[in-house]
Amino acid sequence: MAGKPRKIDLQLEKKLKEYQRAVSDTAEDIIFVTFPTKILEIQQRIDSTLAPDSPFYMSHAQSSTDVTVYPAPNTPSDPEPKKRKRSTDNGVAANGATVNDTEYARYPNLVMANQHISKLHVVLKQECEELADYVDKVKLWVNLNMPKIEDGDNFGVQIQEEVLQELHRSQQSAYNLRDNARRDYLDRAKICAKLIKYPNIQDYALALKEHDEKQLYCARQDLLDLRNIYAVLTDIIHKNIQKLRSPKGNNSSALY
Repeated sequence: MAGKPRKIDLQLEKKLKEYQRAVSDTAEDIIFVTFPTKILEIQQRIDSTLAPDSPFYMSHAQSSTDVTVYPAPNTPSDPEPKKRKRSTDNGVAANGATVNDTEYARYPNLVMANQHISKLHVVLKQECEELADYVDKVKLWVNLNMPKIEDGDNFGVQIQEEVLQELHRSQQSAYNLRDNARRDYLDRAKICAKLIKYPNIQDYALALKEHDEKQLYCARQDLLDLRNIYAVLTDIIHKNIQKLRSPKGNNSSALY
């Protein structure tokens, strides 16, 4: 004999509905308050980049890049051993000696990081993380509003799917912009390594300056991209808000 069909507990169902209402309230607050506010906020920051006191002002590129090759910060007093010992996970060599970062480096000299660009990366990473978080909450709301899968009257569902695709693209863009800092540090490290190895070649110093200037320019462009993402999301969601809220609304009146 087949068992009795299981149903969700009434108290649990009540809590689940309360959670769904909270998701809906949060998403609509993001759509009608947060997104428009972020558009204006980022646009104001973009406009301020033309002012000399803005951290995104292009002249900071010339003053923030230090192409000087400094001596090694940690020079070992003991003579270099003939053979390097493999270090353990705790940073201790097999013979018990402590291993530091530059002791066995072939070119232990130092080129300073660009602290100004690093501060811009912090600002942009925070903006990207906020965008990804907002999009996550709106995506959840749209998914929870999707009706039961059935034949007929699927136009509203198609709109929901299109909006979800746009939300997904926006989130991927936020992730890619968030990764710009890592790519910058890796590319800059390669130039710095060449500068340490060949300090007499001026082109490496010029390449480092050009790299930092490009990063400052790209940082401003990232602001433009973030503003555009917010603007496009706000526009497409506001235009289709009724179908997002009620994809199976009564469309019979349009037939007559």
